[in-house]
Amino acid sequence: MLMRTDPFRELDRLAQQVLGSTGSAGSAVRPSMMAMDAYRSGDEFLVHFDLPGVAPETIELDVERNVLNVRAERRSPAPEDAELLAAECPTGTFSRQLFLGETLDTDRVDASYEAGVLTLRIPVTEQAKPRRIQITGGDAGRRQISG
Repeated sequence: MLMRTDPFRELDRLAQQVLGSTGSAGSAVRPSMMAMDAYRSGDEFLVHFDLPGVAPETIELDVERNVLNVRAERRSPAPEDAELLAAECPTGTFSRQLFLGETLDTDRVDASYEAGVLTLRIPVTEQAKPRRIQITGGDAGRRQISG
C-alpha cells in the first residue's frame, strides 16, 4: 500500500535530536516534519496529516505516477513589527512525500481539511481487492466404480 522508504525522514529526526528543536524567544525554531497516520479501512486507504494553524489555501497536493506530494505553509500569527516573547510553534513550509503502491487508485484521491487535519482517501484498485474465485466441479458425478 504505502512504501515506507523516506531517506530524509531519519536524517531529519537525527538532526532534530542533535540540534534540538526549540529556541529562545526571538530565535528561529526549526520546523519539524508534518506528522502522519496511515491505514487501510475496507476498500480505501486513509492518510491523516496534522497541520495545525495552516490556512487551507496554502496546502498543495499533487500526485505524479505513484508519488504523492503534500506541501503546506504555516505563517506566524504575529505582525512583523511585534516583539516576540515566545515563538515555540513551528512556522514555515512543510512538505512530505509518500510513495504509493500500485494497488492504489491515484486518479481518485479525495482530500478534505478540517480542524487542522488534512485527510486523504485513496481507493484500492479493483484488481487489488480480494475476490472469491468460483470453483467448478469436474466429472465427479460420472465416476465409475469397478468391481
